[in-house]
Formats: sequence, C-alpha cells, structure tokens
Amino acid sequence: MNIALSFNLKGESPDVQDASGEPPSEPPGSLPDDIYAEWDDIHTINAVADALRSQHQVTLVEADLNAFETYRALRPDLVFNIAEGLHGVSREAQIPALLDMLGLPYTGSDPVTLGMCLDKRRTKEILSHHRVATPRFVVVASLGDIPARFTYPAMVKPTLEGSSKGVTDKALVRNRRELVRQVQWVLETYNQPALIEEFLPGREFTVALIGNGAELRVLPIVEINLDALPAEVNPIYSYEAKWLWDQEHDPLQIFTCPAQLEPLLRRQIEELCKRAFHALGCRDWCRIDVRLDARGLPQIIELNPLPGILPRPEQNSCFPKAARAAGLSYDQLILAVVDAAALRLNLHAQGGCRESRGQL
Repeated sequence: MNIALSFNLKGESPDVQDASGEPPSEPPGSLPDDIYAEWDDIHTINAVADALRSQHQVTLVEADLNAFETYRALRPDLVFNIAEGLHGVSREAQIPALLDMLGLPYTGSDPVTLGMCLDKRRTKEILSHHRVATPRFVVVASLGDIPARFTYPAMVKPTLEGSSKGVTDKALVRNRRELVRQVQWVLETYNQPALIEEFLPGREFTVALIGNGAELRVLPIVEINLDALPAEVNPIYSYEAKWLWDQEHDPLQIFTCPAQLEPLLRRQIEELCKRAFHALGCRDWCRIDVRLDARGLPQIIELNPLPGILPRPEQNSCFPKAARAAGLSYDQLILAVVDAAALRLNLHAQGGCRESRGQL
C-alpha cells in the first residue's frame, strides 16, 4: 500500500514555533513548559516510517497547516496517524476530521472518540453510563466550584490534557488547602477546568490493546512499580516520573511486564479494558490506564487512543514494552496496527495490504 505517516515533530526549541511553523501567537512565557510533551521526536517518527517501509511505500506528512492540500494531492491508500495536534480541545481530532472530509482511510480512532478521550470529564461520564468502573469525580471551572466536602486524598488534573501533562507530584492532595492550591494552579496554568478525582490506593497498570470487535486482543499487562519512585515523592505515576526522573541514560526500574497477577485479577483487568475500549468507540489500538481501589478491584483511570510508541527499550515506553513481552518486534507492532485498520476497512480484500507479521 501507499501509506502516509501523519505526525507532529517535537523541535529542539519548543517555544519558537507552532503546528504551522510560525511563531506562537502567545508570548513564549505564557505557554506551559510541557506544551509539546505529546509530540514525537525524529527518532520515533523515523522508527515508525522504517517499520511501515518494510512492507509498504511511505510518505511523511507533517500535521501542519499544509496537510489538507498535501493529502488532497497525495491521496494515499491509508494514513498511519500519530499526530497529536496543538491548539484547542479538538487538537487530536483535527487530522482524522480532515481525512474524513477527504474520504481517506486512516489508522486509529475517529474524531469523536479522540475528542472524548482527551476530555477526561466526557470519558468518565461515558464510562459511568456504561457501568465501567472509574473513580468518582467532579469538574470545577473556578475555585468557587470546589465542593465544600471531599474525601481525601484526591487527585487534581487538567481536564483536557494527555501524556501526564499537569499531573505533577503535587497532584495528589491530602487536605483542602492543598486541593485549593492545586486547582488554582491547574486553572491558571492550563486555562481549563480542573478534574478532582477520588484517589485509588492500590496497584497501577497500563494495558495495551490492538484490534477491533471479536479480534480485539490485550497484550501483556504492564505494572507500574510505584515503590521504585524516589522515597520522598507521592505514589503516583506523575509527569516528573514519566518525563524527568525516567531518563534514557538512567531509566527507572519502574515497570514489570508481564505484570505478576492472579489469573482472576488479570481477567478482570482485561475484560474491564475491553469494555472501556468499546464504550468509547476506540479503533485499532489504545492504551488504557488502570488502578486498583481499596478493595483490590480495577478501575479505569483514562484511555489513550493515540498511545506513545517510543522505539528504544531503554525509553520505557509502555505500548512497545507490552508488544515485546508478546513476542512482537517494534516493526511487527506498527504493522499489526496497520493490519487491524486494513481488516476493519476491508483493505485486504482490495489487495492493498499483505497479511500480518507476528502473532498477537
């Protein structure tokens, strides 16, 4: 097939340009330090492109303001989408919506699902409607909206961010003073509502899924070993733990994959994640974060339908880690996502895609 790879490239100087290649409209000091955390570096983009090239013809298309005309002229057989976007709450949905307008098929979830999964409030509302376990929560747009009473400890997060943006070590609050402080920080830093969520004290996992419908498969579960964090920090997988303390040259020994689980708990986590995947309308792949409550039962924290896929093992990227535990190389992981999309889109029948490489 002729496949276009849609991406956002993380630059060396994140304050100097936006998705159009132009200087940002906001002064650099007004942008959060983590604004480009979701974008991919050149090593990841090249690794994905190389994986695709092992079986297909590949064209790289940056998700900038020229993307519409590029796709309109290129008209690939399939777009492999890892573009995260930049501006607005619809940023992850922008390229898929553009592709829908052009009638071009792509990997991954549609614009509606991507928008809902980025919005933690809407995600949790849908999960609750489908009776998929998720922590109790409230969303506040001002300090005056904070409930007079709330059970502590609690988590405070931006409502509309991914990649642990805004979920710092201080996100876990133990009293009202800390709660007000953290809500105020989220409101001022991210200019969006804050989600206050019941804290679950149990073990934490992240779960990679590939496929659709009856073909949906759960890869080996990754456990986040919170006791591997520095002794003085909170027991949460914070922005600092993900991006600052865990470095490629000095990785944290924070993951176990496959997680050591009793068979019943493993089945409970797998079934819960499949239910969440279907409830939100995910397609082809997704990574889902899970934590155990005080009773030892799993609950969904959030869904990541555009999962991180850093290629090198020392980068501790969880989706590739789960794939390796399943016996899949990085190339096989990327091609398995292509195959899931091709099967969903009936591209195999059109002669556009070879059968898969590696067993899930």
